Amino acid sequence: MPQYPTGLTIAGTDSGGGAGMMADIKTMQTLKTFATSVVVGLTAQNTEGVQRIETVDAAMIDAQFASVAADFDVRAAKTGALFDAEHVQAVVRNLARYHFPVVVVDPVMVAKGGSHLLDEAGIATLKTDLLPLADVVTPNLPEAELLAGRAIHDRVDVLNAAKQIQQLGAANVVIKGGHGTDAVVADYVKLADGTDYWLESPRVNTNRTHGTGDTLSSAIVSYVAHGMNLKQAIRQAHNYLAAIIPHPLPLGHGHGPLNHGLWEEHDEI
Repeated sequence: MPQYPTGLTIAGTDSGGGAGMMADIKTMQTLKTFATSVVVGLTAQNTEGVQRIETVDAAMIDAQFASVAADFDVRAAKTGALFDAEHVQAVVRNLARYHFPVVVVDPVMVAKGGSHLLDEAGIATLKTDLLPLADVVTPNLPEAELLAGRAIHDRVDVLNAAKQIQQLGAANVVIKGGHGTDAVVADYVKLADGTDYWLESPRVNTNRTHGTGDTLSSAIVSYVAHGMNLKQAIRQAHNYLAAIIPHPLPLGHGHGPLNHGLWEEHDEI
């Protein structure tokens, strides 16, 4: 029987199955990583938007962290939607308590349909308290603008934003280019050792990209859990996403889900 390394997703649920914790679990499972979870909030959500949000109380968040940490060897953890400052602080408190080897912060702020998944106070708390605990942070272009406090119009702006985000305390920064309009999707990577580079793949003209950010960050967790260093894991996560986006599942009437299981054909791990 194969022994999967363990990853942890700290996020909200998606009743439509395409994003949030559901995308994290599917990605980790596909990449042969056992997914544990801390549920921070529940969403009534589908491919067309978020209809309702309910958060989990802090005591239950503490209990979930304690339960997972007591029984599993978590090799890497990631955060997703955290909703507000109180819940960001609860996650920060537990990450500081349990010291997981690698922490990936996906600073989820707005869902594909436009619903806000982190309020202004939560963004401020994420910047001051959570980013210093992040081994890598993976904002998309709009999230990078909010974190850096500056508009992004071109590649020079991306480089400057990454520098500012790194100064907030995140050791390594990946700014995702999926929200751009160029024929090539370019993710910019700025590492703690001073190196930086672009990861590029052809842009696919599709609205079936629900959960791409969750998928990238949980793929990084999976590859790290299997022993890759961050540089290798970031590159492989980019490649994984580039491989599955052109082959989506024909489900829902809005921003449809990715086909995570397609990668099993490659069997790379």
